[in-house]
Amino acid sequence: MKKIVCLILMTLTFAGVYAQKTKTLYDFKAVALDGTPFDLTSLKGKKVLVVNTASKCGLTPQYAQLEKLYEQYKDRNFVIVGFPANNFASQEPGTNKEISEFCTKNYGVTFPMMQKISVKGEDMDPLYKWLTSKGENGVLDAPVQWNFQKFLINEKGQVADVALPRELPDSEKIIRWIEGK
Repeated sequence: MKKIVCLILMTLTFAGVYAQKTKTLYDFKAVALDGTPFDLTSLKGKKVLVVNTASKCGLTPQYAQLEKLYEQYKDRNFVIVGFPANNFASQEPGTNKEISEFCTKNYGVTFPMMQKISVKGEDMDPLYKWLTSKGENGVLDAPVQWNFQKFLINEKGQVADVALPRELPDSEKIIRWIEGK
């Protein structure tokens, strides 16, 4: 009987330790396009759509839809955070300054845009390791397939779902998630 009790206690302890080690969005660092640190903990309590972007991609017009979505829901505890990446067919070759100018001039982007990172491969940013691996996020495996893959992060900073690159930012799935339906 003592062995069973000890085994149960060890299992519960391990489960508690594991649960405490599961990271959230707030455990990562980011830097805005202008070089200033961006505190991801400032997003606590908000739904966050994290998207890897590129300026020279057939999906680049999604910037306009992302901006419209942001404007529509930003006052309802929702934010979009863009992460430019040059991982797919070298479609984001610009510097952070060039990316910022492109986004502002062509799409009027006002949602937070971070510095260019890698979203796959050996130099993958730690945030994207977490986003794409069930072993890290505790929810799902979702390797980035192309530019404009969208990760839906709940108000607690946990991965809730993923929308693949061709799914538009204003899709029914994303709108329903934002609105909590």
